[in-house]
Amino acid sequence: MCLKMTGKVYLIGAGPSSDLITQRGLDIISKADVVVHDRLIDKKILDKARKDAEIIDAGKKADKHKLKQHEIEEILVDRGKKGKTVARVKGGDSFLFGRGGEEMLSLRNANLKYEIIPGVTTAISVPARFGVPVTHRNVSSSLAIVTGHEDPNKKESTIKWDQISHAETIVVLMGVGNLPKIVKKILKVKDPETPVASFQNAYTKKERVIHGKLKNITKIAEKQSLKPPAVTVIGNVVKLGEFWKNNQQNQQK
Repeated sequence: MCLKMTGKVYLIGAGPSSDLITQRGLDIISKADVVVHDRLIDKKILDKARKDAEIIDAGKKADKHKLKQHEIEEILVDRGKKGKTVARVKGGDSFLFGRGGEEMLSLRNANLKYEIIPGVTTAISVPARFGVPVTHRNVSSSLAIVTGHEDPNKKESTIKWDQISHAETIVVLMGVGNLPKIVKKILKVKDPETPVASFQNAYTKKERVIHGKLKNITKIAEKQSLKPPAVTVIGNVVKLGEFWKNNQQNQQK
């Protein structure tokens, strides 16, 4: 009698750096037969994998994808059905604009065992890196997290910017390319003087802050060559960052 072997797939959020991945995530990566990882993870995490583990780079950059999403899901299902322990590793949290939900459904439809291991989301950890809390008792009691890069196959956007713009803090992920369009939509509701900051390459040696106000952030971002990956925060909480305080002091000198 031949027993059918099935493995288990772990959808792991790796956070924004190797220092912020959960212990549970590291434990699974160190034991996995297969590690399927995205482009933006801290590559130091891969040092924790077994020397004999199969490492699959599934990184995506704009329209340049090493593997299409359906191919990634096929790999996860294939290795799982072969009895492998699979670590699917994504930067930040895979359930926040990380397509983790799609991968989970593929595994579920294939009747494979899976486990979700949440990660520290960049939507909160990146602003925090620069001293910006996305909420603050005296400044902001509401938060909206929105993607700046919707599914290109959508006939039209499903983001209700007129509603989102009323949140006291707006965090935009993957929004560098569409920043001018996003700012234009938010300006229909928010004050042009509203502070804005984009945090580029956070938790790396190339990290930097580009900041201004809604009325001029597009020009500033263009002049300073803002590039992805970046997290953009819109709202008065931006003024709590040390970089904002220093900027204001320099302007007064």
